[in-house]
Amino acid sequence: MSSRSRKNAPPERAAQALDVSTEETLKQFEKLVSELAQPNYLFRLYVAGTSARSTLAIKNIRRICDEYLPGHYELEVVDVYQQPAETRKAQVIAAPTLIKELPLPPQRFVGDMSNPERIVIGLNLKH
Repeated sequence: MSSRSRKNAPPERAAQALDVSTEETLKQFEKLVSELAQPNYLFRLYVAGTSARSTLAIKNIRRICDEYLPGHYELEVVDVYQQPAETRKAQVIAAPTLIKELPLPPQRFVGDMSNPERIVIGLNLKH
């Protein structure tokens, strides 16, 4: 709509067009704010090679994240045999170990990752 046709348009029609545009902008803004309201999580899962226990830990943590944090998490899997320097830096002494780096404060879960309820409650995740 040109500026000339806006000037000649009836005031009701111009107000209605403005209301529609404002409403669309408000919806886009609310969507962005709601996405910001949910924090992004960063996890590091330290595993010992490709053992059955390591594979199960990876599978269980991915399932929890997909269910409770879809689109709002990053999971880095660190093999303690392949990356010993990273493992020492993180002060990991047992595998599997899950470390939640973000959001702060960091949290650690060591050992059996087959109990998803323990992880969900420990991270205070909600549907």
